[in-house]
Amino acid sequence: MEKIPAHIAIIMDGNGRWAKAQGKERYEGHIEGVASVKACIKAARKHGVRYLTLYAFSTENWGRPQAEVEALMQLFCKSVTKETPELIEQGVQVRFIGRRDRFSEEVRERLLHIESSTAEGDKLTLVLAFDYSSRDELVRAIRKVAERVQNGELKAEEIDDAVISAHLDTADMPDPDLVIRTSGECRLSNFMLWQASYAEMYFPQTMWPDFREEAFAKALEVYAERDRRYGLL
Repeated sequence: MEKIPAHIAIIMDGNGRWAKAQGKERYEGHIEGVASVKACIKAARKHGVRYLTLYAFSTENWGRPQAEVEALMQLFCKSVTKETPELIEQGVQVRFIGRRDRFSEEVRERLLHIESSTAEGDKLTLVLAFDYSSRDELVRAIRKVAERVQNGELKAEEIDDAVISAHLDTADMPDPDLVIRTSGECRLSNFMLWQASYAEMYFPQTMWPDFREEAFAKALEVYAERDRRYGLL
């Protein structure tokens, strides 16, 4: 446990399947998943993780049934209102990556409220990927770089990894050291494709509603056993 990742990114998968297995509605799986979010925030602070990124709502999730999408938005707004005071007390700074233009005015206001309210947090940065798509993020970044070239601020031959990274949503944070996807699925699903290039991957069978502090600690143990060589010997 001496090797603690500075940045952990989690694809929270399995809410719907967990609910089905329990004979419950999918929405109840999402509600239970909020408890896992709280548990992982607590575990991350306890173990000294500096950044925790959660894949909260993907761009592809807009394609789900409208009733489920609306329920997720309501759950998000309710959770933000309820949890903000505790996050402030815990020293957790909340940030969002992804697009914002497709959300309702109410949701956008909640995003701004929790970001401004927790801006002074210095114990943990909680990054929520909301209406996030890694490909969309890369397209937006490349457009910004192209604009700079067009305006004469940057030469084409000066474009390198650092330039691209500086125009991503995650520009001022470290790349994830560990990417976790719960429920046993073994794919990234358009999540942090650039940033996760050298991240360690961990795919536990545990459904997200059951991924609590013990499961988080197990992920840290697995990470500590890995030998990260970055292509070197």
